[in-house]
Amino acid sequence: ARHLQVFILGSAVVGIAGAMLTTLDGQFTPTSYQPLRFTFLIWVMVIIGGSGNNLGAVLGGFVIWFFWIEAEPVGLWLIELITSGMAQNSPLRAHLLDSAAYMRLLTMGLLLLLVLRFAPRGLIPEVKR
Repeated sequence: ARHLQVFILGSAVVGIAGAMLTTLDGQFTPTSYQPLRFTFLIWVMVIIGGSGNNLGAVLGGFVIWFFWIEAEPVGLWLIELITSGMAQNSPLRAHLLDSAAYMRLLTMGLLLLLVLRFAPRGLIPEVKR
């Protein structure tokens, strides 16, 4: 009986989230859904924070949110610094500057690898009772 209640509650939350997503985007089509943004990042948040602890999941959410927001501008600055010696009309320089948005993906992958290597149970692991 408890499993059914949890399933119903989870389904209601997902339904509300879908309605909010449709309101935010104005439409919901298969092409508008971005698995990286709506699925992968949620899993990364939980894995980094710690899956056995609510506080860890919240901390993981804040960590990923912070790095998601800061990775692109810092990456652009870093790429501009690296390519400052190149000619302004260099195709390699233009390509690297256009690729700055992918620094977010690189940062998420690096964070996930570092946490899984050095803290495999998350930043705040589950407490054994």
